[in-house]
Amino acid sequence: MRKFFVSVGLIAAGTASLQAAYAPDWDSTSASMWSLSGTLRGFYDDNYNTAPAGPSKRGSFGFEVSPAFSLNVPLQQTEFGLRYTYGLYYYQDRKTLGENPVDQTHQFDLWVDHVFTERWQVKVQDSFVVGQEPELIDRNTSVTTRIEGNNISNMGSLTLNTIWTRLFSTVLGYQNTFYDYENSGAVVNGFTFPSTPPVFVATSVNASLAGLLNRIEQSVWLDLQWQVRPETMVLVGGNFGLVNYTGNEPVATAFPSANIIYFSDSRNSRSYIGYLGFRHAFLPNLSMNAQGGFQYTVNYNDPLSLPSLAPYAVMSATYTYAHGGYAQIGFTESQSATDEITPDAKGRITQSQESSTVYASINHQLTSKLLGSVIGRWQHAVYNGGLYNNQASDYYSLGVNLSYSFNRHFSVEAGYNFDDVVSQAVGNSVSQISGNGYTRNRIYLGVSAAY
Repeated sequence: MRKFFVSVGLIAAGTASLQAAYAPDWDSTSASMWSLSGTLRGFYDDNYNTAPAGPSKRGSFGFEVSPAFSLNVPLQQTEFGLRYTYGLYYYQDRKTLGENPVDQTHQFDLWVDHVFTERWQVKVQDSFVVGQEPELIDRNTSVTTRIEGNNISNMGSLTLNTIWTRLFSTVLGYQNTFYDYENSGAVVNGFTFPSTPPVFVATSVNASLAGLLNRIEQSVWLDLQWQVRPETMVLVGGNFGLVNYTGNEPVATAFPSANIIYFSDSRNSRSYIGYLGFRHAFLPNLSMNAQGGFQYTVNYNDPLSLPSLAPYAVMSATYTYAHGGYAQIGFTESQSATDEITPDAKGRITQSQESSTVYASINHQLTSKLLGSVIGRWQHAVYNGGLYNNQASDYYSLGVNLSYSFNRHFSVEAGYNFDDVVSQAVGNSVSQISGNGYTRNRIYLGVSAAY
């Protein structure tokens, strides 16, 4: 059984395909089928509202409680598992303001691998999240600010890996991602939708996040893979994607340039991606995976929008340099959703953003009991259409963590997280997008237990 997973898994590793890169972090070598863990942290957050400089930027001490349960069941030809993580965050400053001081998050992960034969394997994965932090809800950071409420995302994927010959294999996949933000109710001409009185012209629209970002993203892809050498695989692939916005609310008006009211589904799109790729092991401990091509997108519900052609790329390299020590670096380039929509002088709205993301991480075993890790990320997002067409928003994040294990059951940790969002024009002039920029510093100290 284990050989089945290894042989088919090597083929699947050559893909790291498109959006279906999600893989829960679990240890299949563990002797126990289940585990319980919990973390208690004290923290200080100097901008828990993710607000620009001003009276809305407030800091707070607080604490976090995060228990988790995981289950992994290996059977003869099937391996499945699940994990649930709960988070409770208490902010002292909110209590002094008479606000609810508690945030709660939930994350539920499920995965199933089934091997029909040595040549056929199917994998099912799903991740359901409820929370407020942008990096938890939407890994593409379509919105970079913290969002109050029970905001939901769910990402599920199904992949079929098939080895046809010793040198040729395919990966067929489907992914469905669902977003639902609690912040709803657009304001049209000063009235909250849908209780807005009948109007012939909408002179102003203040869109909600639900109207802008509630959506279902679907994609289907096929990769054709050739094992040209034992350490090298090349592939050619294609992806078809659909994005359907489900908010069913007004999101913008083209007044006075045109008598057009844009609704959520005005940003629906179809996209076609073609790419070439490879996976190569330079050394037993150094490998690289890369795909590159082009993405053609049509926003078929927008009468003023034109089709767009943009580059597409997914690249990553991993280097394991010692026991417990490894480094990873990666890059992605693709179109994604955005909460920016402001029309330009001709009434054209922002349809999406072209996101270029660079990330890097290193985990180093400083001693047998002390582990250090650093992770950094930079996202450069250029708006497509609207008032801020070709202008950019940059998102920087850095996380540093030290963990000391007394034994396999108990550990202590300390860490620091930094976030910086900068919105400005491309070129010589600078034009801040109102309310989009902020800096945030978080430090924490905690203890963890596992059984």
